[in-house]
Amino acid sequence: MNQRMTLSVILITKNEAENIRDCLLSIAWADEIIVVDSGSTDGTPGIAREMGVQVYMHDWPGFGPQKNRALDYATKEWVFSIDADERVTAEQRAELEQAMQTGAADGYFCPRLSQFCGTFIHHSGWYPDYVLRLFKRGKGRFSDSLVHESIVLEGCSEKLKVPLLHYSYLTMADVERKVEHYSDAAAQQMFRAGKRTNWGRAVASGVWAFMRAYIVRAGVLDGNAGLQIARMNMRTTFLKYRKLIALNAQRKA
Repeated sequence: MNQRMTLSVILITKNEAENIRDCLLSIAWADEIIVVDSGSTDGTPGIAREMGVQVYMHDWPGFGPQKNRALDYATKEWVFSIDADERVTAEQRAELEQAMQTGAADGYFCPRLSQFCGTFIHHSGWYPDYVLRLFKRGKGRFSDSLVHESIVLEGCSEKLKVPLLHYSYLTMADVERKVEHYSDAAAQQMFRAGKRTNWGRAVASGVWAFMRAYIVRAGVLDGNAGLQIARMNMRTTFLKYRKLIALNAQRKA
């Protein structure tokens, strides 16, 4: 009889009190759950501790470096990375356990089904949105990107079928908050890499971001939600270049 594989679940948080409980409940079956928090003021660490998981406090170095901190605390044979606004269903749990038991690959990509203000999105470039989340400990590390980090895997990978549920944008207030957050991080990342831009590129890139989501990636089929996603992409893209222009101007001054 094969020995059962053990699993560490890792996640990073800041002010996720509205999400953290449901997220942790969805992966309560794991052998070990590790939360790395970067200074929440809404009680997130306390909720996590009440649910019996390991909580560590750190400053904020960016998404990739922070997730590597969480990864360094993991001790089990397999690691699953999740965000506080994501949920693992019973069907996905069964598939993850089967993948770990067979061990046919060193890492597994999960499809991700995301919700936008109450609507699950099947187009707009959002689905199946494969993300590498399950991997053998020691076979993967996160990139050092400040935003849009990814797992760099040593070895082979496979794709799973059951989606991870992603409650990414619950309200338009969430949309605006994340637009500002991601555009800030992207601008900082480009600035540190020595990138330069101009107003013409900022406008053109924003327009293309809208067209790509709404037309090329069939966001029109997602109805009003697809239109709002395209507008969000346009605004985020334009803002990151506008903020890069401002950062370069400050450096020049």
